[in-house]
Amino acid sequence: MAGRAHARARCTLGPMAMSAYIPSPPINSFHVGPLDVHFYALAYLVGIAVAIVLTRYRWRAVGGDPDLVGEVALWSVPAGIVGARIYFDITTPMDIPHVWYGPFAVWDGGLGIWGGVALAAVVGVWRLRRHGVNVALFMDAVAPALLVAQGIGRIGNYFNKELFGRPTSLPWGLEIPYAYRVSGGIPAQYLHFSTFQPTFLYELIFDFAWAGVLVWLGHHRTIKPPGLFALYVFGYSAYRIFEESLRIDSSVHIFGLRLNMYVASVLTVVGAVWFYRSQRRPAPAAADASPAEAAAASGQQARDPEQATPDASPT
Repeated sequence: MAGRAHARARCTLGPMAMSAYIPSPPINSFHVGPLDVHFYALAYLVGIAVAIVLTRYRWRAVGGDPDLVGEVALWSVPAGIVGARIYFDITTPMDIPHVWYGPFAVWDGGLGIWGGVALAAVVGVWRLRRHGVNVALFMDAVAPALLVAQGIGRIGNYFNKELFGRPTSLPWGLEIPYAYRVSGGIPAQYLHFSTFQPTFLYELIFDFAWAGVLVWLGHHRTIKPPGLFALYVFGYSAYRIFEESLRIDSSVHIFGLRLNMYVASVLTVVGAVWFYRSQRRPAPAAADASPAEAAAASGQQARDPEQATPDASPT
């Protein structure tokens, strides 16, 4: 009797387990008066705000001016959005909306992380050098914050019903409505499936976890700047090799592999070599002193020239 009851319980629970999945959100935007607010854009704005707060804290902890973070972000964030959209338009031209403003329609999705980080980094380095601060140290301060921002931004992919992988029957499979399967450009043989690998969720988890690893390494190991940023490039790119092996949405393919698979592989090697070389160099100085501190130090040296040049012989 107990065995038959147990068998009946398995039969009852089986269909329930098979029907488990992550449902797609019914909406991807909401209205505030005449303004249509897209969750995708909102997620990235929240991610950027959190990244600025985290970077201010980390930059202050190494002796930097936290207000500098906002000034750099004022330039690098718009540059990052432009770079991310340019990367998307170049690598996935088939997904550009067929309207005159299609190449600029970031609210519908379509931001390439690597293009955004690349252009934001170029502009950020320009601003940092104009302020005369230690670029490598600042890069280490911002590295974990970038991962947190990227992870929060992936929530926007969930609302856009995009960034999913191969079909799956796992209980955390992501339900994708048929219209989004078609618009996502997935191969025809997968259109009859309804649940897919939630690669957006995998990346969100990885981004937060790797950010934690970088913070831990910065506190418990001696990592010479910009070692943490190099590990950011290495770790995220290595993860993307895994993610690109799961994704089936539209992409340019070269010799049967997605374009981003090649980009991720190259950047994984670049990040590893960069980290190795950075740890073999002399450690850079701490965050540069403020102008007032620098002036005070110069005045002290002028008042005590013998202390400033201890090896000088008396004349």
